[in-house]
Amino acid sequence: MEYNPHAMAFSDPLNVDGVEKRTAFETIRSILPFLWPENQRGMQLRVIIAISCLLLGRSANVYGPIVLKDLIDGLETLVASSAGIDPQQALSGLGVLVLLYGLMVLLPGLLTEIRAAVFVPVSEFAQRVFGLKAFKHLHELGMRFHLDRRTGGLSRAIERGTRALQQVTGLFVFNIAPTLFEISLVTTYLAVAYHPKYVLVILLAVTGYIAFTLLFTEWRTKFRREMVKQESRATTIGVDSLLNFETVKYFGNENYEADRYNDALVQYMGAAVKSQHTLGLLNTGQLVVRVVCQVTILFLAIQDYAAGNLTTGEVVMLNTFMLQLFIPLGFLGSSYRMIRQALVDMEFIFQLLDLSPEIEDSPGAEPLAVNQAKVSFDAVHFSYDPDRKILDSISFEIPEGRTTAVVGASGAGKSTLVRLLYRFYDTQAGQIYIDGIDISSVTQASLRQAVGIVPQDTVLFNDTIRYNIRYGRPSASDEEVESAARTASIHDFIISLPRGYETHVGERGLKLSGGEKQRVAIARTILKDPPILVLDEATSALDIKTEREIQAALLEVSKNRTTLVIAHRLSTIVNADEILVMDRGKIIERGTHNDLVNADGTYAEMWHRQKEAADEIEKIQEIFSGEEIRDLQLQTNDTEK
Repeated sequence: MEYNPHAMAFSDPLNVDGVEKRTAFETIRSILPFLWPENQRGMQLRVIIAISCLLLGRSANVYGPIVLKDLIDGLETLVASSAGIDPQQALSGLGVLVLLYGLMVLLPGLLTEIRAAVFVPVSEFAQRVFGLKAFKHLHELGMRFHLDRRTGGLSRAIERGTRALQQVTGLFVFNIAPTLFEISLVTTYLAVAYHPKYVLVILLAVTGYIAFTLLFTEWRTKFRREMVKQESRATTIGVDSLLNFETVKYFGNENYEADRYNDALVQYMGAAVKSQHTLGLLNTGQLVVRVVCQVTILFLAIQDYAAGNLTTGEVVMLNTFMLQLFIPLGFLGSSYRMIRQALVDMEFIFQLLDLSPEIEDSPGAEPLAVNQAKVSFDAVHFSYDPDRKILDSISFEIPEGRTTAVVGASGAGKSTLVRLLYRFYDTQAGQIYIDGIDISSVTQASLRQAVGIVPQDTVLFNDTIRYNIRYGRPSASDEEVESAARTASIHDFIISLPRGYETHVGERGLKLSGGEKQRVAIARTILKDPPILVLDEATSALDIKTEREIQAALLEVSKNRTTLVIAHRLSTIVNADEILVMDRGKIIERGTHNDLVNADGTYAEMWHRQKEAADEIEKIQEIFSGEEIRDLQLQTNDTEK
């Protein structure tokens, strides 16, 4: 299949459209708190020691050429007038200068190693805290963000951002800032001790060098930003395709996916080539400025030497200063370029951190204390889109320990009730109460701890069965995990596996069947032990036999709990205390199963239609295999939906 790269638009991989972009200064300012963490005296002391080592090392770097000047001039003096000087005394003085010069050469390298050893924990700490903050913030963002996000691009952006923090820290704090400090020391010394022309040449050269580097790098930034965008796009396409590999194979679209991936790589390659070509131009311009400055300083020094205004040692010192300045300045150009690239990498993650959670705890929110677990919806209105109303003045109550079921066609608003109860969204009008307390006034953590769910599509972590069950209550013991599995009627199956509870379930739990995954989900909810239970079409994707087995486990779980059931198969809710029939966001019928069947309305029509389909499947059960029965049942479900 041929892929048309323009057929589908590629949206922001992080779903941060509309968030104001940050300037480089704002990004750097946001980094500083991570490098000076509050209430971390040990880390702050390390920063002070590292900066002290840096300043001492750079000062020694500047003093080295001055000692070398004195050493060379001393040698000249010794040779020129050896008759009037005690050779032994002169050599002793020169020996001291040699040792001092050796110390000045040793100190910068030695202090650099000490500084690195002291600062590494600070850098790693900052990277950990930064990554953790981004990770926690992702979990705080609302359902809208996570429904629109692109997982591949998002994970790549976080990886790049945390790595870039370390890069910015190392390059700016220990390369650019020290280089500027060294330049200031050299220019101050030359301004005091020598003709201003040397300082003027250095300042002009350094200013021109830095200005050229900054302006040219800013111009090049657009190519780096395009590289980041296309790399995120390629990663997103790759991850999305691999997560949905079954769908790819169902439709034979391997080549189509490869073409999509290749298109992103081609776009990335184009941006990378432009970035590399402009890098060559940047390096050439920097080299020209450095050479012109060094030649000019050397030319002026030779003129002054010939005029008797400079000694040999001073000429050597000036040339050494130029070498020492422009070597780090060469790194300054590349360092700034890398910092600029790193800031682009961090730009996405800071945009992510700038996103405010859609749902936040109200000021002074208290934990929810559940006593009776009575749930009430009072005139609730809600819509995802202003043009499409999902819930229209929904009111009902689930008394303590009772079961209320909600049925209706797809799009009637059934699952939205669950999302509002969990407060993934807030109502636009009306309130939801638990024991008479408005759920918007309590903490989200306590609310969600009080509600357990067995969803229709159970997605498990790519870990062991034990881990997935224990996820309901991470502090639970192995015995409690196994007890929950017994209640969910899955313990015997688990221990029959070669690795038992340590069996890995695979990506999204795909190594388990639908029924096995549902039982794990039930066990997980049992372990959580919530006073309020939600069953969101928990058996609609299963065959009749498996459904009946799991239904028994669900009945066990829902005993003595306030239960909300979102149902497709009406046979699973005949014993519910109340059944609500929804259509287009409104409750059109309510009552017990018998009441609704006798009313001969919408529910009765649904019941008779499903019963006829179930009877037909029962008749042919003796003919077809279990898998075929399951397929027929799923087809029936799709038809009903």
